[in-house]
Amino acid sequence: MITAFVLIRAERGQVGALAQTLAELPGVAEVYSVSGEHDLIAIARVAAPEDLATLVTERLAVLRGIVSTQTVLAFRAYSRHDLDSLFDVGLGTPGSVR
Repeated sequence: MITAFVLIRAERGQVGALAQTLAELPGVAEVYSVSGEHDLIAIARVAAPEDLATLVTERLAVLRGIVSTQTVLAFRAYSRHDLDSLFDVGLGTPGSVR
């Protein structure tokens, strides 16, 4: 599974409608409105690099209301859940003393 973050600048007044449209695209798992230089971040989860290329260049970038996109590819995922599971084998928790 390939995960990518697509940072999107939207036309003024188009953020809400664009977010709804993005969320309905196959391959888009989640869409967030954000602060900063971008207006939206779409999280893409696809099976193959070709699927990501199709999603970004043929389905997403042609949508009305998008000014620009920047795609960031994820290499590895880290989460609190992942870190906690490392210590579920009886070794204690991070920072604990035995």
